[in-house]
Amino acid sequence: MSKFLIIVGVVILLYYWIFKRWPWQPKVSTRQQAIFNARKTLGVQQNANRTEIISAHKRLVAMVHPDRGGSNAQVHEANAARDLLLDELPDQLP
Repeated sequence: MSKFLIIVGVVILLYYWIFKRWPWQPKVSTRQQAIFNARKTLGVQQNANRTEIISAHKRLVAMVHPDRGGSNAQVHEANAARDLLLDELPDQLP
């Protein structure tokens, strides 16, 4: 029984070493992680609509604009977050 536990432990450690996550952790795609980070950057909920995303973007850009002590990198990050979240919205007919 102890040999079995040692083998299982070694297999789990090898899995972690190869895949950089434990076997019981859910696999998260990079796209899902990027969307999560974009929501966090803009401070919007998962079910935010187009107007909420745009208003959150405007508030953030007003705070991090280079004329107000921010940087171009922060503005580019806010723009990328807005674009990604708007791309994820379901298509709406005009």
